Amino acid sequence: MRVRKRREWGAIGSEDGKEMDERIRKRRERIENERNDQILIAQDHNDVEYMTRKIIEEYRIWGLEVNIDKTRYMCIGGTQQDLTLNTGQIIRRCEEYKYLGINITRDGTIDKTIKERLVLSAASEYFAAMFTGNLRESGESEITLGDVNGDVLQAVVNYCYTGAIDIREDNVETLLATACLMQLHEVVEACSRFLAHQLHPSNCLGIAVFAEHQACTSLLQEANAYTSQNFMQVIKNQEFLQLSVEQMINLLSNDDLNVSSEEHIFHAAMSWIQHDMANRKAMIGRLLAYVKLPLLSPEFLTDQVEPMVNADPDCQKLIMEALKWHLLPDRHLQMASSRTRPRKATLGRLLVVGGMDKNKGATTIESYDPRCDAWTVAHHMSGRRLQFGIALLGDKLLVVGGRDGLKTLNTMECLDMGTGSWTQLSPMNTHRHGLGVAVLGGTLYAVGGHDGWSYLNNVERWDPVVRSWSYVTPMQSQRCSAGVAVLKGKLYAVGGRDGASCLRTVECYDPHTNKWTMCAPLARRRGGVGVAVANGFLYALGGQDAPANNPAASRFDCVERYDPSTDTWTVIASLSSKRDAVAACLFGDRLVAVGGYDGSHYLRTVEQYDPNSNEWTALAPLITGRAGACVITVANAHVQSGD
Repeated sequence: MRVRKRREWGAIGSEDGKEMDERIRKRRERIENERNDQILIAQDHNDVEYMTRKIIEEYRIWGLEVNIDKTRYMCIGGTQQDLTLNTGQIIRRCEEYKYLGINITRDGTIDKTIKERLVLSAASEYFAAMFTGNLRESGESEITLGDVNGDVLQAVVNYCYTGAIDIREDNVETLLATACLMQLHEVVEACSRFLAHQLHPSNCLGIAVFAEHQACTSLLQEANAYTSQNFMQVIKNQEFLQLSVEQMINLLSNDDLNVSSEEHIFHAAMSWIQHDMANRKAMIGRLLAYVKLPLLSPEFLTDQVEPMVNADPDCQKLIMEALKWHLLPDRHLQMASSRTRPRKATLGRLLVVGGMDKNKGATTIESYDPRCDAWTVAHHMSGRRLQFGIALLGDKLLVVGGRDGLKTLNTMECLDMGTGSWTQLSPMNTHRHGLGVAVLGGTLYAVGGHDGWSYLNNVERWDPVVRSWSYVTPMQSQRCSAGVAVLKGKLYAVGGRDGASCLRTVECYDPHTNKWTMCAPLARRRGGVGVAVANGFLYALGGQDAPANNPAASRFDCVERYDPSTDTWTVIASLSSKRDAVAACLFGDRLVAVGGYDGSHYLRTVEQYDPNSNEWTALAPLITGRAGACVITVANAHVQSGD
């Protein structure tokens, strides 16, 4: 930094001095208002020259004229990026020195020590506090910084002068720690970006620990996200086996771990225990509390978990809790805990199929990924089809009945989700749209609907073994656009329309007796109702109560829950808006309501219901707004690779 003489300062307290101070104040205020204390970034050679002139002009306010090199930092591999030079920061430092009695003399000279402290203070809050405060170091000519690497300290001091620093694999951690200490935020950010680019399954856990120790929030978040995404590769590396039990607990408690099944979490915990069995065997109960045992199958609990834990009393309690979860589905609400809430990656995918949209019929099948809360187009239907039903048998998605815009259909198509190909299966005996479809006892039921001429009460069943349809006992009422679902081995038909009005009646079919019986009615009539099952209850969502000649008369946001043990309906938390033709299903431990029609728009709205808190929360909206779509949950085992 070279300093040259400028106009004399007025004597303190004189009229000339006051006039000069006022001129300086106004000049500084104008520049700072113009720049709004923004950080300048050099983009090319011409930009550097312009910035240098601008900086020199601002420095003259305080009697300094300087030459400054282009500021940058160099990453390993020759990557060059521009760091920032905050000239307003240096101006404020000059102001602090002025009021501290550090004089810029009339002949334009400045003490070398003062000059160096000015530069270091301008670049670092750490040095600013050291030199401009009341600390002992502010009066010393030589200062010793303990526990700071000499080479790194020299690099930091050089950076304060030149704005350039070399970041390499062999110095980045020491440099980041030193930059954190000295509050060199640009260097901290540059080192964090450098380490983020070096993340690998073999080092991400160590980088996360280092970032936490240095309080580097952005790097810690990136390292944790990388660990979650690549968990199955991370557990194969030595860093994982060397974690402390507290670090293991912190890792296993993360519901964002990218695993297709909770079985992987159990095996990961056991591999950590077995790496040092003598010292870690006593910790198995602590770790097992963070494995979601209730979400493992009874067979896995018996064959894999019990033999590993022997007679450990804490583990036995956890296993008993898991078995009760399977034995007592009616008590899931009372038994709910963090161990019964699935990890996002184990949920699989939601598929939303078809429906009415602004183009008179959506043909896309959208897929929802809960880990990134986003929808993508996974498949396309073979053609336009409205008011149909769907079901899942293995990895095959069945699309049944509906109408193509001209006629009512009796056809059934099958989508192989592994290959994405469609095939035709045996048609129903009756053409029907507005039907309800469900799988009960391994067979597919098609319930009610409309055949193009009249409302239907007949029901037929498809046997996937013999691949043929046969009729069962018809319902007591004709129903179109009813909600259909399976609960405790019985088939329920809820609400709908019979031609004259919307219905509030509910019927239940027992396949063992081949009979339909009436259940307690809904609190209100509902056509176009969404129906789903969770925790031993039946839920009815939205719908409308309007005569056929005035379908826009009334739509609902209210939701009712049916308890089969008491044969009663209870009103619970409402949807976020009134709609009918809403699709609903169970996704993990939450109910999901998708799309619908509010009287003027086909909705993109998607929301989920937590039965434990009785609250609805929004999820990412659909790509295409649609009403009367069908939604279904697909397990990870059946999700197409790359979906």
